[in-house]
Amino acid sequence: MMEVVLAQPRGFCAGVSRAIDIVERALTLYGPPVYVYHEIVHNGHVVRDLRNRGAVFVDDIAEIPCGAVTVFSAHGVSSDVVRQARARELRIIDATCPLVAKVHAQAQRYAKLGYQIIIIGHRGHEEVTGTEGSVEGRTHVVSTIAEIEALPLERDAQVAYVTQTTLSADDTRELIEALRMKFADIVGPNLDDICYATQNRQRAVRKLAEQVDLMLVVGARNSSNSNRLQEVAVRHGVPAHLIEDASQIDESWFAGVARVGVTAGASAPECLVDDVRCRLRELGAQRERQMAGERENVTFRLPPMLSKLAS
Repeated sequence: MMEVVLAQPRGFCAGVSRAIDIVERALTLYGPPVYVYHEIVHNGHVVRDLRNRGAVFVDDIAEIPCGAVTVFSAHGVSSDVVRQARARELRIIDATCPLVAKVHAQAQRYAKLGYQIIIIGHRGHEEVTGTEGSVEGRTHVVSTIAEIEALPLERDAQVAYVTQTTLSADDTRELIEALRMKFADIVGPNLDDICYATQNRQRAVRKLAEQVDLMLVVGARNSSNSNRLQEVAVRHGVPAHLIEDASQIDESWFAGVARVGVTAGASAPECLVDDVRCRLRELGAQRERQMAGERENVTFRLPPMLSKLAS
């Protein structure tokens, strides 16, 4: 008899909920189309739902008609993107997660003090690209110890680091230690920039890994925090599969499995978890429980132009 154990917390975080709410409220206030620069969050189901309601997702500011209502995604954007948007007189609504905005502010502050900025994160990820582009001056992106060792900087260089918010706390800790070993006077915020939701979900997976034989992580392939949840489970000795929805579940995974853990990345809606739970019942799961875990009550304010629609 197979048992399903649900992670707590899982799924949407405050930054994701705020970003989606911003697009929905913009559609209500201004009517479609509302243009969104990049995916509002990294989840295809969420994007398709908003597209069906009138959101238009673009990867180039030049694709947006002059003067149109435009939402910046939760991952943040570069200063150059902001300049392009203003040049086209777009009506900008910024859905950048406040915790990402905090990283931008830290990087900008260090840069103004004369530091070269090292960004711990994955090159090409929208959040990292936005952070790089928010800083005037030289930046370096690293995601491995080998990349840290290869940095073209002297040991006494004036350097500071910031981190992508959705990384694995374990990996980031190792990278920060490597930076401190290489640069004696480096400054930075420890693990403070790994957001609360990322840390809480990773902590829940570590605890859940002690109780289950297999882990399912609901999330998009391009979701950094979802990929990190899968990695955390594997690192703690449990086979784990990253699935975008219940249709990707393979029955062969469950041979000899007595307990299945289910979690979801911070941009995965709970309805996808519900579909997974239904599929697992079809495959023979007869019991289900939710693990004890931290309950989140964090909320972020909406932009002033939309807050009047809040109820």
